[in-house]
Amino acid sequence: MIKNAVRNNSDAPLIDGVSQLSDALSDLNAGQRLEYLKDTLGDRLIATTSFGLQAAVMLELLYKHAPEVPVVFIDTGFLFPETYRYAEELMKRFPLDYRVYHPRISAARMQAVSGNLWEQGKEGADQYGLITKVEPMNRAIQETGRDVWISGLRRAHSQTRETRTFAEAQKKTLKVYPILDWADAQVDIFFHQNDLPRHPLAEQGYVTMGDWHSTTPSEDGSAEGTRFNGEKYECGLHLDSGTSDFQI
Repeated sequence: MIKNAVRNNSDAPLIDGVSQLSDALSDLNAGQRLEYLKDTLGDRLIATTSFGLQAAVMLELLYKHAPEVPVVFIDTGFLFPETYRYAEELMKRFPLDYRVYHPRISAARMQAVSGNLWEQGKEGADQYGLITKVEPMNRAIQETGRDVWISGLRRAHSQTRETRTFAEAQKKTLKVYPILDWADAQVDIFFHQNDLPRHPLAEQGYVTMGDWHSTTPSEDGSAEGTRFNGEKYECGLHLDSGTSDFQI
């Protein structure tokens, strides 16, 4: 049974049963996936939101199907003003258990000591991701004691995500993606059917949403070149961190 394979000792690595869990989720719709995860993994679940372009979709699904799950918001200190205002709107609409995490180093201190890391090539951008995204998320997982991470990642986002499966083991964390197989058109339909508010920058050509200094509108509708001058797309949360200091 997948339930027994995944619900192992909390100190054991989350490897056994991952492929079976992925197969089980693939046969369900998004709402059913969340309910299955809630029933199977219960208080081991944690979700994240960036309050980005599709954030309202996952928050609507969580609110309807798994409202008990804590929702982590990583505030880098460099988000667009529109994103912060959008976050306030969505938190009022979906009163979930939000947990806001910030980097240990303030934005002002980081710039004073290290300069604008996002302008220092891929190495600087990678370091920036570790400081502002990976470390706060790692801390959130450790402090909440949760080890199964629900993410709104979709294959349609970029080429780096096309081969993802519905459940993946990433170090000590099991990651699950309820809307992994949704195409952009399906997201648009869901927005319309549920009368969800759009991110204020959606009408200005943005197809992905990150920090103000390293996210640009798309010229051709593709998201590949809209982050960090096209040098990288992933911030580090959905890649191996490359260091044993991090759990996720």
